[in-house]
Amino acid sequence: GNQYTCFIGADNKKIGKSAGKWIAELLGGKGKVVELKGLMTSTPGQDRHTGFRNGIKGTDIEIIFEADMKWLEPNARKEMESALARFDDIDLVYAHNDPGAHGAYLAAKAAGREKDIKFVGIDGLAQEGQIYVKQGILEASFEYPTGGKEAIEVALDILNGKDVAKEITLASRVFTKDNIEQGGQLLP
Repeated sequence: GNQYTCFIGADNKKIGKSAGKWIAELLGGKGKVVELKGLMTSTPGQDRHTGFRNGIKGTDIEIIFEADMKWLEPNARKEMESALARFDDIDLVYAHNDPGAHGAYLAAKAAGREKDIKFVGIDGLAQEGQIYVKQGILEASFEYPTGGKEAIEVALDILNGKDVAKEITLASRVFTKDNIEQGGQLLP
């Protein structure tokens, strides 16, 4: 509904689309991809999926396996084990969050296939996605900013009787090995 004073958050469709375009470029417009989805009854899961599919539209990227891992690393690992058992050729895993991408990596590592597959996640938290990029586990992590600072600032404005925007869309970044030390790169 619209019965709220202010919504602060990032655009999951834009993040998913940016991830799709980035992946398409990384893979040269073709490849076999596993998509590990967040909870698909949630708006973020739906938006990250829809955005991603729009980002790869018009390419020769084939989604060979997809599963709802419900945002959980153990579920992602289990689903990736299934994908690895079914498919000898997997180029990349796109997970709707970094724990999902990490779980997929762990499954691939246990199967001795982690060096043949690239892994991309979303959230870009300092203690997860950014570390995984620095460690070379993830090719990229697309940030969903937490917005804590902005939420406090807007809450204070509301308490002080100031007018605030109904919706505030936070900027997002992508973290890769080439830009992680500079704080990532803003999404267009």
